[in-house]
Amino acid sequence: MTRRTASFTTPRASSYLQQLCKHFGHKVPVDFTPRSGRIELPFGVCQLAARDEVLTLQVEGADPDIARLEKVISDHLARFAFRENPVLDWRAAA
Repeated sequence: MTRRTASFTTPRASSYLQQLCKHFGHKVPVDFTPRSGRIELPFGVCQLAARDEVLTLQVEGADPDIARLEKVISDHLARFAFRENPVLDWRAAA
């Protein structure tokens, strides 16, 4: 399994976390609070955390699926946060 992480500085960190989880919750298992979330996609998992003004996203999946997972999460965040134009820099998670 490969684990990658990215963060996005925004005053709406908790709102975007909840919006992403509610959106995906119509199709896949999710669990979330205003501060943390987990989205279980068929090809990997995304953990989310909202602290102060930072939304941190961590994806975990098999090597062939990690790029797809990053793209799906990035694209959805970009759609919801279009006014802020988020650019996620995915890096290997510690």
